[in-house]
Amino acid sequence: MAEYVHPDVLISDEELEAKLGDPSIRVIEVDEDTSLYSKGHIPGAIAWNWKTELHDPLRREFLDQKQLGALLKKSGVGPDTTVVLYAGNNNWFSAYTFWLLRYLGFDNVKLLNGGRKKWELESRELTADVPVIAPATSAPTLGAVRPELRALRDEVLNSVKAGDRAWVDVRSPEEFRGDLLAPPHLPQEQAQVPGHIPGASNIPWSKAAAEDGTFRSADELKELYGNAGISGDTPIIAYCRIGERSSHSWFVLTELLGYDNVKNYDGSWTEYGSLVGVPVER
Repeated sequence: MAEYVHPDVLISDEELEAKLGDPSIRVIEVDEDTSLYSKGHIPGAIAWNWKTELHDPLRREFLDQKQLGALLKKSGVGPDTTVVLYAGNNNWFSAYTFWLLRYLGFDNVKLLNGGRKKWELESRELTADVPVIAPATSAPTLGAVRPELRALRDEVLNSVKAGDRAWVDVRSPEEFRGDLLAPPHLPQEQAQVPGHIPGASNIPWSKAAAEDGTFRSADELKELYGNAGISGDTPIIAYCRIGERSSHSWFVLTELLGYDNVKNYDGSWTEYGSLVGVPVER
């Protein structure tokens, strides 16, 4: 059986439980539902609010490296601290945060395999106690921003025209077909038109997770993507609605399968589906 190409980006619930309280580890929850943390979280974990702490307050853009450095320092993350991210819903928003940290040059980060779901299935401890975290004495040094991990609008439009990319649409089949503009529990007005980028393969992000929330085996993941014609031989751009679900697929393709030249298009369908004159399929 094939192994993950980068198994060190994951930590199991057993491993993490044994390391709780280790000062060299900072456990951070980043959930779509930002109220979940207060209802119960992994002991010692802090929470980042993806809406207010990971994004620019004015523009549709992420925080910059200076802001990330300040957030890490405030969160007690120093030069030798390993960040362990977790979330509900098969690590949806923690994978998004992992991708963002890597994009901004922070590498000492892992995902809790299975996230909140696996932790709860194993009846491991949750607490409502909020830890008091002392800021780190210094922020970790960030590497260069990695534009090779992110697809922006001009590259997307040029690539659609050139036909030189493999497109992975990780949304639900209903969104891919154009029946919905967003997941059913969210407002449906974020893009002007429904549909998908011409030639895209629809591989819903959630298919990469097993019933317990952990990632499927490397062989299963290769089969999942290979059956849709995605083998890593062609540069890949993954997208969804706002780039969070596609970050999960980016993680699978890049970190677990080791495919080179995989980008996340965080503008995704809310941008593409509102552009004037671009080709759309349904």
